[in-house]
This record gives sequence, structure tokens and C-alpha cells, in this order.
Amino acid sequence: MTQPVIRRATPADAETLAALGARTFCETFAHLYDPEDLNAFLAEAYDVDRTRAAVADPAKASWLVEVDGEAIGYASAGPCGLPHDDVTPACGELKRIYFRKDRQGGGQGGRLFAEVMAWLQKDGPRAVWIGVWSENFGAQRFYERRGFDKVGEYGFRVGKTVDREFILRRDAEKFSSNAA
Repeated sequence: MTQPVIRRATPADAETLAALGARTFCETFAHLYDPEDLNAFLAEAYDVDRTRAAVADPAKASWLVEVDGEAIGYASAGPCGLPHDDVTPACGELKRIYFRKDRQGGGQGGRLFAEVMAWLQKDGPRAVWIGVWSENFGAQRFYERRGFDKVGEYGFRVGKTVDREFILRRDAEKFSSNAA
């Protein structure tokens, strides 16, 4: 198998990003939601025009992981939008990082994470935030190993369902000590 390639997404990748985002969200979470609620959420969260605008926004960035031109994973980052009193305009957020279920494992998540963190720190060390589903124990361990601490919780709504989400933060000092 060819080594996966990580590259910055462009507005021309919006359809691929939106489709991959909807697919990976469903593979991970569809069992939690009423189908009507899920479909409404997907239509909004992974709208192609919305995705294209986000990719074109210089304050945000997305990446694709591809094998032989086929998208198998992605990540998105930008200014922090999590509901926490300590969030400032200088804070960054890893908003999404997902791989197709059939392509998880093998260390690609770590490679993609490092790429995103480097982009988030390109202008100097700053706090980075992440929202993680309270029952996604694997992701929680992944981020804990990379210096993130739980600092809060919030409700993530998909239709009638409100999931318990943890808010994680990695302080700027951990970046400045080259602990990426």
C-alpha cells in the first residue's frame, strides 16, 4: 500500500471534505441519534458551501489524508469556538480529526495531529482547545498523552439529543517547551 499523503485542503476539495466528514461522523456516532435529527445535522454541519467557505477562510485550515488520491481522513482547525470562560480570540481549536473506520490505526492520526498543531502554532505558542465526546475514551487518552487537560464540559446538540462533551486544553507553555 502507498504511504498516505497529508495535504492542506483547498476550496476545490469542499465536496470531498463534506462527504468524508458526513461519512466519518455517521460511522462514529450515527447510532446515537434519531435518523431525522442526524440527517438535519449532517445537512447543516457538512454543507458543501459552508465547507468551501471555511476552507477559503485564512483564519481556518483543513487537511486531507489521501492514499492514491482517495481521501481516508481529515482534520479542521481554526479560532476556538468552545463555550468556556477562558477562551480568548488568541486561542486555537482542533475542531475535527477523523479517519474512515476502515482506515483507522497505523499512526496516521498522530501524523495528522502533528500537522494541525504545527499550523496552530505557526505564529507562536498559544493555547489549543478540543471538544471530545465524553464516551470517546480512545480520543481522550490520545489527547491526554499529548498534554491536554480536561477543563470543562458542554452539551453538543444533534436534534433532540444533547451529548455530554468534554472541553480539553493544552496551554501555550506546553508548546513553547517543544512538547508537541
